[in-house]
Amino acid sequence: MANAAQQTAKKVENAKFNSNFAAWVIPTCIAVGILIYIFVLGNPSNFEGGVVGGHPIAEGAGHYLGLVYMGGYVVPILLSLVLINLTVAIERLITISAASGKGSAQAFVSKIRSLLGAGNVDAAIKECDIQKGSVANVVKSTLVKYKEMENEAGLDVDQRILAIQKEIEESTTLELPMLEKNLVITATLASVSTLFALLGTVLGMIKAFSALGNSGAPDSAALAVGISEALINTALGIGNSALATVFYAYFTTRIDTITYAIDEAGYSIIQTFAAKHK
Repeated sequence: MANAAQQTAKKVENAKFNSNFAAWVIPTCIAVGILIYIFVLGNPSNFEGGVVGGHPIAEGAGHYLGLVYMGGYVVPILLSLVLINLTVAIERLITISAASGKGSAQAFVSKIRSLLGAGNVDAAIKECDIQKGSVANVVKSTLVKYKEMENEAGLDVDQRILAIQKEIEESTTLELPMLEKNLVITATLASVSTLFALLGTVLGMIKAFSALGNSGAPDSAALAVGISEALINTALGIGNSALATVFYAYFTTRIDTITYAIDEAGYSIIQTFAAKHK
């Protein structure tokens, strides 16, 4: 009971962290993105003559930093989105890796099935403690209910099977939301980054066409700045959107693998109990 209480308390603590994650990560990344734009990209050493916003130096890392700075005021927004995307991806990678457990989920499920077939429920529970992760948590709570139902004489077989099935559903309901948490941010970034890229592109093209619209000879410098701004914003936004799409697909695939392992383990436990108590 004490161990179960500790696990519940730990889940509540993790839930609080995950629920507050977006609240502090998003504003922090926005602040960092603005600071990078001002003090790193906008460093005077990145521009000829030390004039911020002038022509970027001829070569080296400073040339590219100065070039990105020329993308205008949409750049710090896009940098913030990139930072948010990377931060959420790291957090999800850590969380989902921990949820996957220490070994292969499929090998773990096979071992549990073998131990249950031999009637060794206690060894199966110990295996859950070794494996850890979401699959192991669901299986362990189900096996505890399994043992309880084996000694429950007041219920018929169908009622005991229903109780085990209910335990699987409740345990799964506690585990899965933690895996899917914050993925909505990644999914949103995939589309929002493209929209901000389009905004930066439009603003850059407005500058470019304004340079063409001047009376007399077109201002070639202003024209070049406008086109550069448009292309820099396009590259940043589309690149971050592509990255977010890849992250989302990768994490949802891993979550599906965990979910499948939970379903497979639950089915095996119920089938084993039903076969032994016909």
